[in-house]
This record gives sequence, C-alpha cells and structure tokens, in this order.
Amino acid sequence: MPIFFRKEEVTKLIKQTISSENSIGLVPTMGSLHKGHLSLIKQAIDSNDIVWVSIFINPTQFNNQKDFKKYPKNLAKDIDLIESISDKINVFVPNEKEMYNGMPKLQIYDFNNLDVELEGKYRKKHFNGVATIVSKLLTLFKPNDVYFGEKDYQQTQIIGQLIRLEKINVNIIICPTVREKNGLALSSRNNLLSNSEREESSIIFKSLTLLKKNFNHLKLESIKKSIIKSIQKNKKFKVEYLEIADSKTLQIHKKINPKKSYRAFICVNINHVRLIDNLLLN
Repeated sequence: MPIFFRKEEVTKLIKQTISSENSIGLVPTMGSLHKGHLSLIKQAIDSNDIVWVSIFINPTQFNNQKDFKKYPKNLAKDIDLIESISDKINVFVPNEKEMYNGMPKLQIYDFNNLDVELEGKYRKKHFNGVATIVSKLLTLFKPNDVYFGEKDYQQTQIIGQLIRLEKINVNIIICPTVREKNGLALSSRNNLLSNSEREESSIIFKSLTLLKKNFNHLKLESIKKSIIKSIQKNKKFKVEYLEIADSKTLQIHKKINPKKSYRAFICVNINHVRLIDNLLLN
C-alpha cells in the first residue's frame, strides 16, 4: 500500500493520475482509526476512483497541550486497518513541519456564528484549527469528495462554511455515526476510557434517544435538567453541555418552531476524557 510523508510526493502523484475521468475521495483523520473511520473510507472507495487517507494529529485544533500529547496514536495498527480494506488506498502521514512549514500557525475564519455555541463555547479557536488544516489538505489533494462523520456534526457545518468562504470545488459527504453495541459513538478518545467507563458511557446515547422520544411532549428545559441529573449520578461523569440547536444555523433554542429541524448535542467529561454526540430530533 502506498504511504507518503511529503507534500511534494503527493502533488507529483496527483499530477500523474488526475484526469477528467478519475475522481478523488479524501478522508482526513487524526489516526487511532476505528470502525467509524473505516466506514468513511469504504464509502469513499465506493464512490471514487482514487482514495486518499490522511493521518495527522493537528496541533492547532487543541486548546489543551496535555490533551494533544495524550491523544491516542498507533500508526502501525492504522496502516493495517486501512490495508484490510484495500492495498490500493493512498495514505499521507506528514509531520508538523511538513504541514505548517515550521511553527504551526492558526488561520482565523468567519464561520457566520456556527462556532459560537456547543464545542465552540468550550474550545476557543478549536474550529479555526480544524479549518486551517482542512483547508491545507483540500488545497493539496483537490478532491472531488471529502468525508466526515456525523458524530462531529458541528465540525461538518464549519467545514461547509469553509468551503463556501474559500470557494473550494468539493462535495462534503457526511456519513452516519457508527456506534458500539451499547450505543456509544465510536471515537478515538474511547481508547482512553476504562472498560467500565466505556460501558457506563452508554447512558449518553440512551439520554439522546430519550430526548428524541419526548421532544414534542415535554418541556425541553425540564427534560434536559432531568437527563443531566441522571447522567451525573455517576460521580465520574460531568455534563459540559446538553443543548437543542437548529440543524442549519446551530443556534440554541428553548422554544421549538415545528417548521425547522433540530438536533440534540451533548458533551460529557469522564475523568478528563471529553465525549461528544448528537442526534437528529425531528
């Protein structure tokens, strides 16, 4: 399986293989791959002639250096997982110097308030870091399609805005969240949990499902308080936020307009491991 470490190698190969008949699919990752990532790669293969997977733990999207340093990594395992799908997938594994030409520098964007609430409220400039690296990758690969998971729904909307801002000709493909048997959304951060914490975390998706079930029947603030109280009965769990937001604008709402689409967004901190999830409500 072809593995590349330098941008100039990527550019050279793309020039050799690109044509009007070849479509390129890009799956950007930070490694520590799981079945969720693999589902993105499989969909990219089904829809494109050439598939690239990038593996790069991007420093500019971390607010906490401890979080950055402890982010799980296992490149050898990642390569094996990708190769188990196909040995024809191209993999790009750059280092910081290669991606940022020295000191990592954050680009600041106007996301039209999509970054104000939810993750943006608790992780200042996080989405500017995400957009900075995604912009670099889209410029490098010039893909027809780029793939992201629905678990990071706010991120997908931010990247959609980035694509509009920079007038990039690419389709953003949002793939369904892949879950463990107990409902926990697959995430690289799950590897930082103990087995018991991983099982106990099933309450996150159960809570979102309960909220969806009662979305049109109970007062939202009342059920939100009840859910937060239930989750935090476990002393290891701390709910950072549980919000109902407009699916398009991500504005938080307390009163519901039946003509609009809404999602529930949640973040739970378990012994300093942040787990996020979301669910379409209507």
